[in-house]
Amino acid sequence: MTTKTNLRKLIDRVLASKCQTVKVGADVHARDIVVTLQLDGALPEKPFRLEAAELVALATALGKGGLKVHLCQEAGPCGFGLHRQLLAAGAHSLVVVPTALADGRQQKTDGLDATALVDKLDRYLRGNTKAFTTITVPTPQQEQDRAASRLRNQLQRGRQQWETRGRGLLLAQGHHVRGQWWRPARWEALRPELPAWLATQLEVLRTIITGLDTEEKAARERLEAAAPKALPKAVGALTWVQLAREICDWRRFKNRRQVASYTGLCPGCHQSGGTQRDGHINRHGNPLVRHLLIQLVWRLVRYQPAYPPVAKLVEGVVRGAARRKLAVAAARRLGVDLWRLATAQTTPEKLHLLVPTT
Repeated sequence: MTTKTNLRKLIDRVLASKCQTVKVGADVHARDIVVTLQLDGALPEKPFRLEAAELVALATALGKGGLKVHLCQEAGPCGFGLHRQLLAAGAHSLVVVPTALADGRQQKTDGLDATALVDKLDRYLRGNTKAFTTITVPTPQQEQDRAASRLRNQLQRGRQQWETRGRGLLLAQGHHVRGQWWRPARWEALRPELPAWLATQLEVLRTIITGLDTEEKAARERLEAAAPKALPKAVGALTWVQLAREICDWRRFKNRRQVASYTGLCPGCHQSGGTQRDGHINRHGNPLVRHLLIQLVWRLVRYQPAYPPVAKLVEGVVRGAARRKLAVAAARRLGVDLWRLATAQTTPEKLHLLVPTT
């Protein structure tokens, strides 16, 4: 069981150990952090609890004492504030993709997670880059831009949820209504048919829905205003900006394989002996990027039939699951082509994408 520790005694003990490197596995929570230390190549120590400010103070003191401090934490709802504070304190901090940190005993505690993290960190620093997957931490400005993009999606989902509640309330009273019942024209035609109590409740829902719709339109306009003027047909300004803000920086990718991997649209593989079978997509990376690319593929089928990756979809020679697989393959290729466009490695003309002249 992890307990609180005396920070001053801990710092003095580590500095007196004459070690050169301190590895820290941090299982971060909103209230506190469970920490496991490993001094040089020794076994990981017993985990203990610290507050975020205490962990930063620990890293600062050890760094001033001439020790190299390496820290590892999983990405999570607490954001990247602690990571940035640790970097400012002079520590080498890594944020990694969350995984199931099991040790085969069917047990999970914060202490076991912190110990598993420091063990993976030790292997990573010894040269095993497969020990975990590090993530690219966005800058504060990139994080703000991405939050603005996601806010628009949250407003849209909120509006749709309240629309559904209204339709459910109507259906429960025998009124089967489809679509956006709250729009002024439809509401004026529907309201006379409703009992007074039901109309009163729906008016409350309409107030909420109208407010969400107004805010969503304003957020959409702000995002579209940030898009480049000349975009290929069917590649909407909103889609382009949302993709760019989710990726944060197109130049972070070194080759097309990294781009395809980030989309999560690569097929899984099961290979054993002389048999090999491709499975479903691995869904790694950013789910919103994957969603936007799939949507964009179906728009290109309609408006950009000359784009090579969607040629078979335009022909319509396959149906059902095979057609959906072709769409996934086209979306993976599209992600790579958009990366090449954003980094000026190619032009829309070379990709057979039409760009409106006005």
